[in-house]
Amino acid sequence: MKGIKMMELPRNVVVGPGVIHEILPVCSGLKLYGNCIIITGNRTEKIAGKIVKEELEKEYSIDMVRVKESNEREVERVVELSKKIDAGFIVSAGGGKIIDVGKLSARKLGIPVVSVPTSASHDGIASSRASIKGVDGRTSVEAVSPVAVIADTEIISSAPFRLIASGCGDILANKTAVMDWKLAYRLRDEEYSEYAAALSEMTAEIIMESGEVIREGLEEGVRLVVKALISSGVAMSIAGSSRPASGSEHLFSHALDMIAEKPALHGEQCGVGTIMMMSLHGGDWERIRKVLKSIGAPVTAVELGVDDDEIIEALLMAHKIRPDRYTILGSGLTRRAAKKLAKKTGVI
Repeated sequence: MKGIKMMELPRNVVVGPGVIHEILPVCSGLKLYGNCIIITGNRTEKIAGKIVKEELEKEYSIDMVRVKESNEREVERVVELSKKIDAGFIVSAGGGKIIDVGKLSARKLGIPVVSVPTSASHDGIASSRASIKGVDGRTSVEAVSPVAVIADTEIISSAPFRLIASGCGDILANKTAVMDWKLAYRLRDEEYSEYAAALSEMTAEIIMESGEVIREGLEEGVRLVVKALISSGVAMSIAGSSRPASGSEHLFSHALDMIAEKPALHGEQCGVGTIMMMSLHGGDWERIRKVLKSIGAPVTAVELGVDDDEIIEALLMAHKIRPDRYTILGSGLTRRAAKKLAKKTGVI
């Protein structure tokens, strides 16, 4: 019906040490039925996929799929197997790529998906968006929101700290993403949700105020980051788009993925992008930089492991990544302006 907007939100979120062992009662409580497909990877199978299988096979028939990349080919492989065994639901146990494949596969099949993240490197663990690799780099596509998120902080804490720091960069990106969204609302009359924007900004602010705790690498800090990533995903679900958490800083990151010989992690690049885009907005970019540095996330091209020229080229290309998405980049930066921006913020 016209005027009716559907919001997909997780019905059950379980966060804490050892909660992976609660997956059976969670799935049973949600009345998930039929055969189950577990999507995992070669490494994540050992730390999470195997446990999920052992718990769920007490009640369900299980088939396991190991994926290496989040692309259409892997999605179709999951879809074909799911149809073959008449799967009733999917469990994605792994990192962002694995969860994205599960969410998009679930959408194509019209079945629920449960998210069991093994790292906290970006906000896809609870959102309805999926980052899928194509011929023109990565693109964000509409998928489904997980019906449940089971985030075992004991497992996530054992992952390299770099992944936690990357997740913080992805959350801080909410600051400039919301600024871009408000700009598009004022100048292009784009649909805007005050509630989704407020939730997104609040989530970023929590990380801004918790840098020192997160840097310690303790379970408390990991729990904070995980909850923030989930809140960020919920904000996107409320908005019905990635607007609350993806703006000019994400366009920069996607461009860098295409240009750099060896791109850094998504959240790391978004964090550096946020520093520069905050400067373009006339905001407190120095605070963003200080927080990222206190956490241990990259703030320069050298720390990202990319060349200065790659930063400049990504800035010049960023506005072309999603022409339909209006941001502070407008119709693009000149080379001189891009170089000035990167130097001013200390990125190069």
